Parts: sequence; C-alpha cells; structure tokens
Amino acid sequence: MNKIVLVFLLFTSIVFSSEINWQKDLVAAKVKAKKVDKPILFVSSRHTCKYCVILEKTTFGDPRVIKALNEDFISFTSWSDEGDVVPQKLWRPGTPAIWFLLPNGAPMYEPLMGAVGAEDFLKALSIVREEYNKNYKKKNKK
Repeated sequence: MNKIVLVFLLFTSIVFSSEINWQKDLVAAKVKAKKVDKPILFVSSRHTCKYCVILEKTTFGDPRVIKALNEDFISFTSWSDEGDVVPQKLWRPGTPAIWFLLPNGAPMYEPLMGAVGAEDFLKALSIVREEYNKNYKKKNKK
C-alpha cells in the first residue's frame, strides 16, 4: 500500500511540475509578483501565429524552461485572439512579444520577438534574474 501511495505522489509531482504556472490575467500576475518579489514574464501571443505555436510547443515545453519560470518568475500570456487586453505600452505589431516586467508592470527591457529557442531563452532568463536580484529585489532588513 505504501508503495502505491509513493508512486502516486511521485506521478502527480511530475505531472503538475511539467507545466508553466500561468497566471489568469496580468492583474493577478502583478499582485503575485509583488507578494513574492519576482519579475513577470509577459507574453503577447495568438493561437493562429505560427511562431507563437512553435514557442509554446518547443521553448515553453522544455523542462529546464518550465523549472526556471516556475521558480524565478510569475508568468502570464495574453492571447489577442481570445480578446485578452494588452496594455498599450506593451503592444507590438508582431507576435510573440516576450516581455520581462517588474512587479509593478514596468518593462525591464524591450521585448524579445519571435520563437526564441530554449537555449537562448534560458540565457535571457539568467540575465533577467541576475539584473532583477541585483537592482530591483527588495532587500530583507534585519
């Protein structure tokens, strides 16, 4: 019986950690980012965009990317073909547009555009994480 429970727990942890923890909307992403003091990954996308589909299936399906995003970022995708609203300052004519935002929603950089491969995306995540921790993360006062 204990082995069955152990296998079940192992299976559920693998299944649930195999996806990016996407927030429901940008407001929820900002609230959570402020609470946990992490930057936001904001992706402006469309289901009918060839490069958006490639990004979803390859880069956002890579276990290393999933792990990095779930540990160090708050993630949200705005689907323009589902009527999601993109703030004017984050709108770009092409998709996917990949933004890294501060918890208040201010952009840290200009967006990455297109289907960025997993290796390059991981490098970008590392740069953003380092910059955020160095210059923006709230310092714990003791």
